[in-house]
Amino acid sequence: MTHPPNASAASAARGTATAPARPGTVPAQPSPAPAAGPPAGRGAWAVGREKLREAATTEPGRLQILGAVLALLVVAFGAVTALEVTGRASAADDVVSRSQPLSADAAAIYRSLADADTTAASGFLAGTLEPAESRARYTRDITTASRLLVKAASNTDGSSESAREIATLNEQLPRYTGLIERARAANRQGLPLGGAYLRYANQQMSSALLPAAERLYAAETERLHRDDDSARAWPFLSLALGLLALGVLVWAQRRNYARTNRVFNHGLLAATAATVVVLLWLLAAHTVTRAELNNARAHGQESLQVLNTARISSLTARANENLTLVARGAVLTEDGKNDKYEADYTASMSALTTALATARELADDDAGRGPVEDSAEGAAEWRERHKDARAKDEAGDYEGALSRVVGAGESTGRSFDEVDAALERALAHEQTEFTRSAGDARDALTALPLGAAALGILGAAGAVLGINRRLSEYR
Repeated sequence: MTHPPNASAASAARGTATAPARPGTVPAQPSPAPAAGPPAGRGAWAVGREKLREAATTEPGRLQILGAVLALLVVAFGAVTALEVTGRASAADDVVSRSQPLSADAAAIYRSLADADTTAASGFLAGTLEPAESRARYTRDITTASRLLVKAASNTDGSSESAREIATLNEQLPRYTGLIERARAANRQGLPLGGAYLRYANQQMSSALLPAAERLYAAETERLHRDDDSARAWPFLSLALGLLALGVLVWAQRRNYARTNRVFNHGLLAATAATVVVLLWLLAAHTVTRAELNNARAHGQESLQVLNTARISSLTARANENLTLVARGAVLTEDGKNDKYEADYTASMSALTTALATARELADDDAGRGPVEDSAEGAAEWRERHKDARAKDEAGDYEGALSRVVGAGESTGRSFDEVDAALERALAHEQTEFTRSAGDARDALTALPLGAAALGILGAAGAVLGINRRLSEYR
């Protein structure tokens, strides 16, 4: 038998379902649905990549990507070009304002020391009372060497090879000048000990000072070569970026033409023009720089090195010629058969002849060739007068030999002065040639870094404007 449902329970159920809300109460709101998020296991990078893929499937999305790539390439080309060219311009400036002047100063230190030694020997031979001109020249040489050493020390890294050689020169130079002053004092008193002190001083010069000066010159010349190589190096990264940016720009414009049948997009055309200008400017500037540096090296730097060798050889020959008379055969070669200073004179004159022949071949104009030829003529005359002086000395005519070496007339001293003066003119000419060519090389790169950066920014702006022009057609 079926019983009817409890009436009170049914009524309660109906009352619960239909009872109105009491006054003053807020009806319950349904819970919001959870926000949509990336699927489990996928991060922001995956979502971004998915959005990029979706954007690449529509033409506006592809245009936005293309605009970003074009702007990035053009800006990168301008920035990398500015950085690379700045480094090469700095190296070119170092060649002109630091490396080559320091190399020239090192050569001048060597020449000043060698000339001081030569002058001291000549003054000693003049008699017990050294001529005022000779003493002034010696003082000027020592002062010049000291001043250039201070200058070189201020421009050299303290841990470098050059700094060690400068320290050696600063240590040994006072010892040398002290020996010279002792030789002078003994010579004024007519003591034979003066000649011994002079030989000791020359030994100090030839075994310590001049080798250190030569090593300093070699170190500074090596630094000059490094700066020169850095300045002439091609900026391959900049060129590669420029060609890549140009290629993508051309492709973008071909794509634009194929899709719209429009020949020109002004923004992309401006970006292409800016890229081409920077690329051509880069090629032209580096071509000019390399050409001028090659010219500076071939007709300036190499000539300067050879002329410095010639002048040093002439100074060494003159010092040995003087010491031949000072020693009077007291110092022999290692085999004990010949006069050491006469043998050294012969070797130095041979080096002078070779250097002058090379310098004449390197000279590229009459202004440079003329002084070299004058030096060669003076050197030939010097040899003849030296033979005459040696003949008189070997015949026992010491006073006659002395007059042929340090006399006021047709002496070897006069020939040496003519050779030295001609070499000084040749060095001045080649120094001018080098400075002009190296300066032109530096100037060719001066404005390029700023120009490349500015054109890179303008080119990127043009690319963005060109793409935005196409995007506006979809709005």
